[in-house]
Amino acid sequence: METDAVFFTDHSGRITSNPLLDQLPSYQSLLYRRKSSVSGPKRRSSSRGRLGSSSSGKWNMSTFTRPFEKQKSQVTEQQPIRELAKPMAEKRRDKTQRLEEAQELTNWRQWRQSSHRYLRRLRDDAQEWLSSMKLWRGDIHLIEGMFGTGILSYFSFLRFLVVLNLIIFLIKFSFVMLPIIIAPYASGNITYNLNDAGVCSVYPSSARRGLVIFHEHITDLLSGGGFLEQTYLFYGYYKVDKIHFTNVTYNLALAYLLSTIAYLFLSLIWIVKRSARGFKRNLVQDEDRFQSFCNKIFAGWDFCITNENAARLKRSSLLYELKTDLEEERIKQKIADRTRKEKCRIYLIRLILNLFVIGVLAACFYSIYVATIFSQEAQMTKIKVNFIVDLIYEYLPSIVITLANFITPLLFSVIINYEDYSPAFEIRFTLMRCVFMRLTSIGVLLFSLWSQITNCEEEPCICGYNHLLYSCWETRVGQEMYKLTIFDFITIVAVTIFVEFPRKLIVKHCDCGLAKWWGQQEFAIPQNVLEIVYGQTICWIGTFYCPMLPAICTIKYFFIFYIKKVSLINNCRPATRPFRASSSNFFFLGVLLIGLALACLPVTVSVAQINCSHACGPFVNFNTSWEVLPTTVSQLPSGAQTLLFALSSEAFAVSFFVVTCLAMFYVIALAGAHKRVINQLRDQLAMEGRDKRFLIQKLCQAQRLSPVRSPVSKSKPRSPSYHTSFSSNFSEGVFLAHSPPDSSTHV
Repeated sequence: METDAVFFTDHSGRITSNPLLDQLPSYQSLLYRRKSSVSGPKRRSSSRGRLGSSSSGKWNMSTFTRPFEKQKSQVTEQQPIRELAKPMAEKRRDKTQRLEEAQELTNWRQWRQSSHRYLRRLRDDAQEWLSSMKLWRGDIHLIEGMFGTGILSYFSFLRFLVVLNLIIFLIKFSFVMLPIIIAPYASGNITYNLNDAGVCSVYPSSARRGLVIFHEHITDLLSGGGFLEQTYLFYGYYKVDKIHFTNVTYNLALAYLLSTIAYLFLSLIWIVKRSARGFKRNLVQDEDRFQSFCNKIFAGWDFCITNENAARLKRSSLLYELKTDLEEERIKQKIADRTRKEKCRIYLIRLILNLFVIGVLAACFYSIYVATIFSQEAQMTKIKVNFIVDLIYEYLPSIVITLANFITPLLFSVIINYEDYSPAFEIRFTLMRCVFMRLTSIGVLLFSLWSQITNCEEEPCICGYNHLLYSCWETRVGQEMYKLTIFDFITIVAVTIFVEFPRKLIVKHCDCGLAKWWGQQEFAIPQNVLEIVYGQTICWIGTFYCPMLPAICTIKYFFIFYIKKVSLINNCRPATRPFRASSSNFFFLGVLLIGLALACLPVTVSVAQINCSHACGPFVNFNTSWEVLPTTVSQLPSGAQTLLFALSSEAFAVSFFVVTCLAMFYVIALAGAHKRVINQLRDQLAMEGRDKRFLIQKLCQAQRLSPVRSPVSKSKPRSPSYHTSFSSNFSEGVFLAHSPPDSSTHV
């Protein structure tokens, strides 16, 4: 029987029990689990099962590591040599080996491998070319190098919205505007909606007559009225029923409705796809607090930073994150140690403060409602005072919404200090309050408009809406969305020029204590994100009433990118409270998804519930916009009708719901299995660490007990392996110094 320094092997080469390995913590834990789960005859086979167990990874290396190494080598062979994590000498050796193996293959296999390499190279070149063609690639790399990946995520999010709005505009332009434009040049015959509904079909022109003063053109440009009202910009211009080309008839009303559904569905799919990666990464990071500490200490540095000031800020932000995590742990311990009296006091304070927050929100919403009613009544009287007052009347709802969005975040940030939450929850809770305030204000504005639109002096309304004040109410809603978009852009530019830039000059050139205390403007990522999410929600809502609004938002975000870039480099500094790129991307898309859900609600109500205008738009011949869909389906062949009715039936809906539930249960079960495997791997990693510590302790004991190196075995020299890695440091006497423990022991 051959004696090995670590393992004992018999003549057949099979590994038998060893006293040293019996003391490993992983083996002791394995015996404890087997003892608690196995009884009777199964317990007698535990020693044999121990040697073949894969939970330890040490016992039967000849049967475990060889398939693993073979599988690893197969995966390695499929990778390009330049992507292998090996020294250059090994890469050259691998390349020579692959060439020799390729010569032994058949011509068919050689052709397949060469084709595979060519297609992979072509794909990599195409991806590299597409990456080089990305919008603002150089600017974003500059921002990443100066300020890190946290602020980079904001500008990447802004680029995503530019591309999204451009695609939405292309959808609207291709299916709604382009057919009308090319019809005269393609021998197309346009038939217009001529619904004679009496007083309901009267649409007075808003174009100015006679001598027009210059500032009135500016008012029309900023409000969307006057000469802009009867253009491609608004819903009321598209009073086209069908376009008859040579071989096909184009239904513009159907195209208008389907393009609206298409851009909302496209936005949903794109946002969910982009947020899935961030959700998985965020879930992994929030899973284990110890892992979070390790990631910050060992992998928290951003190696994209090249600026010394940005590196100093990154260092302070990492320090702040560690302090925040430790503070959260302290607060968790403090919460656990609270008495019943302290809990009642905290809950009472939170209840009072939340009631105060609700009161503030209610006051803001009521102010928006009153401002909207007053603005609409002032515009209907058509009494002109002067240019400034008329413009204030036009933009009064936008001004009130902007003031509410400016004041409430400051108030929320003060209130949250008295609610005794953890630092991370303070940030999230304040942001969710601000999100609720910004997005709900749009809903209050629309509710105020629709309360005016559907309110008639004589109930019920003859036309289904107030045709005396709103002969084309869709255009009026589109004008409000247009004004909100323009005023939001003006506000961002004005804050940058008249607030951030003077503040930078004061802090830089004034040495007084107040200026030093005030400090330089921080580039707060969440607040900037809420600004553009607010604007994007307006764009989603307004695209149905103002089809050119996505193009306006594309131009708006294009200029905002450069405005924010110049302000960041020259006026601002990164926030002291860091915002990681991994969590921020998921937060951005999550807030954007909330905005999309809110945008779908008013569009759905206006399409399916409110009577469409009888004086303008493509849906003049229908009571609601949705009626164009069943009307078109009724004109299809009987087979297509049967298929569509079957897809929209209750039987198909129930079947689809059952299949979806089964798929969901399967995914949940699969996720649970993956989670159990992950927990087992974590336990195994922990055991591996304890085994390494145990072996290092034994190594130190052997070095103390054997100052003189033990004589080399007289057996034939063998290549170094895991089995003989400790043979030069341990003697057999040391291994047998500790008797094997009882199998019932659990370490």
